[in-house]
Amino acid sequence: LNGKQVSQMNDNELARIRNEEIGFVFQTFNLLPRATALHNVELPLVYAGMSKKDRLEQAKSAIEKVELTHRMTHKPNELSGGQRQRVAIARALVNNPSILLADEPTGNLDSKTGLEIMSLFARLHEAGNTIILVTHEADVAACAHRSIHLRDGQVENDVRRAA
Repeated sequence: LNGKQVSQMNDNELARIRNEEIGFVFQTFNLLPRATALHNVELPLVYAGMSKKDRLEQAKSAIEKVELTHRMTHKPNELSGGQRQRVAIARALVNNPSILLADEPTGNLDSKTGLEIMSLFARLHEAGNTIILVTHEADVAACAHRSIHLRDGQVENDVRRAA
């Protein structure tokens, strides 16, 4: 990853790589229920040891990228499913990771909101983010520039689409 052999790293080095180089987006959002959207986004920066001033600035910037500035002081139970997923995406982006891993990011959303999230991923990709998305939904996979279909742990097909 970025010229580093991760298979040779110890647990502490791998934890640092996961925190700094990989952003994770989960199907179930995994947000802290009593924390605001801003604090949920800020959390990875706390673990990275960043100063409070810099954390807030970077977290606000990530929330702006997902167009949720107007809801940053709200807690997860005050947000729609799509807004919760946007907070989760902002949290994944806050460290400016090399790769964004998204596991069924539209799985808990209605189809309209799922399309909005896929549109957000498209904008992030256009801005230079590498996104690896896992899905069982053909319409979600159709949005990708490259789609690798696995069956029983084997690559069944690998399709590249024009950008």
